[in-house]
Amino acid sequence: MFERFTKGARATVTGAVTHAERTGADSVTEEHLLLSLLDQEGSRASFAVTALGLTDRRASVEAALSEARRRGGLTRADTEALAGIGIDVTEIVARVEGAHGEGALAGDRGNRRRRSGHRPFTGGAKSILEKSLRIALGRRDRFIGEEHLLLALTACPGVVADVLAEHGATYAAVERALYGDGGEGHARAS
Repeated sequence: MFERFTKGARATVTGAVTHAERTGADSVTEEHLLLSLLDQEGSRASFAVTALGLTDRRASVEAALSEARRRGGLTRADTEALAGIGIDVTEIVARVEGAHGEGALAGDRGNRRRRSGHRPFTGGAKSILEKSLRIALGRRDRFIGEEHLLLALTACPGVVADVLAEHGATYAAVERALYGDGGEGHARAS
């Protein structure tokens, strides 16, 4: 599949690995793909990211991702659903962090020594890469570019898609920014 990636899409994937290394993460996640994508310049995706205001609100995006990590990866919708049945996630996080330290629910970041420099991709990150292929095929594009990765990040349910949507970057908004109104005529890849 990687032979179909453009130079920019490959740079995004390798940049995600760099983000994972920098944070001491054991694996590359969807979040790392998004942060790497936000680093890219001079592509269709970077134009869309700028047009949607994500470049100017990067700190807000990173803060929202960090807060989701503190909640153990629960999306805002998950948190609201639990609140609806009387479970206060904020209180649970506070109690766990009080007993085990700040970020205790954030996962397995940097707890183990790496035997090699290789960081595997999580199932969610692999899903993003696969979804980008399906989106490219659905649009009849011959290559997978950063724009397909960006669309995939908005299309796959989870924390990253929720954070992007909170910042106005839904699948439809990204598609409009990338392709104008003509982009909606293409079937959304499933």
